[in-house]
Formats: sequence, structure tokens, C-alpha cells
Amino acid sequence: MIKRIAQTAGFTGLLAALLLTLLQSFWVAPLILQAETFEQAPAATEVAHEHAAGAAAHTHDAEAWEPEDGWQRVLSTTGGNLVVAVGFALMLAGLYTLRAPTRTAHGLLWGLAGYATFVLAPTMGLPPELPGTAAADLAQRQIWWIGTAASTAAGIALVVFGRNWLLKALGVAILVVPHVIGAPQPPVHSMLAPEALEAQFKIASQLTNVAFWLALGLISAWLFRRNRDDRDSA
Repeated sequence: MIKRIAQTAGFTGLLAALLLTLLQSFWVAPLILQAETFEQAPAATEVAHEHAAGAAAHTHDAEAWEPEDGWQRVLSTTGGNLVVAVGFALMLAGLYTLRAPTRTAHGLLWGLAGYATFVLAPTMGLPPELPGTAAADLAQRQIWWIGTAASTAAGIALVVFGRNWLLKALGVAILVVPHVIGAPQPPVHSMLAPEALEAQFKIASQLTNVAFWLALGLISAWLFRRNRDDRDSA
């Protein structure tokens, strides 16, 4: 069983990560690069004023390393996506051992549940942000994100698998709780990029994540059932 889970998660994570990286490279990354030009413009202006004021003797601390545009950024993105995709695929394969999909198409439903849990519900309070956008305290956002994902997973499980209407009603209530509490917000909402660019980024982020989770669910269900069939026929 462990071998079956590992094989399913490994191949699923690899394929889904490659798909996500491809979509991000052609759709999401260009929007981030555009936003970074707006973020760097004020910093460049500030540096110019410092030098004009005779701050030639000012020593600049070495900036933290970050991947350059091109192959370094693509490679870093692919590595990060692979780790995340394999982790989520392990979670799905583990759930399949409790409730195995009877058809490969059922993987799409698991994928939609994953998308709702880890993307849709959290971004209702904390939408994806471009560089240069004001944000609340990181620790507070992380706590709210984790709580929202956990309550969404529990709520969906109760709504889908609850045996009576009381459990289903409880599931709906749990789904709503994080949004009633509300996500942490910055004191002042501001951004350097134009609103049109931010709107494009939000749409691109949502659609790429939908494609990622649907692929993750479909591929994992197909591989899990295929490995079971191979075992049964052996």
C-alpha cells in the first residue's frame, strides 16, 4: 500500500508540477514581471536622490540572493511546484485508501475539493497579490490561511459525507466561520501596479490553480486505480 501511494504521488506530482510551471511561465510570470517594474521604479528614484545629495560614500548591504529572470527563475519555480504538487498528491493518495475512486473521473471531484480548500476559500479573504501591494502581518495571514483551509476541508467532508442533515448543516456553518471572522487586512490598502494588471493577475492565478488541481485529481485517480488493477491481476 505504501508503495502504491508513493508511486501515485510521485508521478502525479511530477506531471502536475510541470503543467503548473508551464501555465505560470506563459501567463502568471509575465504579469509579476510587469508589476516588479512598478515596484522598482520608486526605489530607483530614491537611490538617485541619495546619490545626487552627495551620498557617494554610502555603503550598500549585499542584497539577498534571488533567482534571475530566465532559466534560474523557471528552475526555482519548477522545484517549488514539484515539492508542493507531490505533497498534495500524497494527501490525495492517502485519502483514496480510505475512499477509493470507483472511476477515474471521480478524481476531478477530489481535485475541485482540493482547489476549494487550498485556493478558493483562502483567497476569498486573502487574494493573490502582486509585488508592491500592501499586506497585513505575515504571521496573522498564515494563521488565518491555515484555519480557513482546515475549516473548509472539515466543512466539505461533513457536507459530502455527513449521514444526516445535522452534520451537513454543521459542515456549512464550519465553512462560513473563517469568513465571518474575516482575514487580517493592512491598515491602508495600496498597490503600485495598476488595478487592471492586478485583476488580470487574480484571474490568471485562479485559472492556473484550477487546471493544476483538476490535473492533480484526475492523474492521481487514474494512477491509483491502475496500480490497484495491476496488483489484482498479478
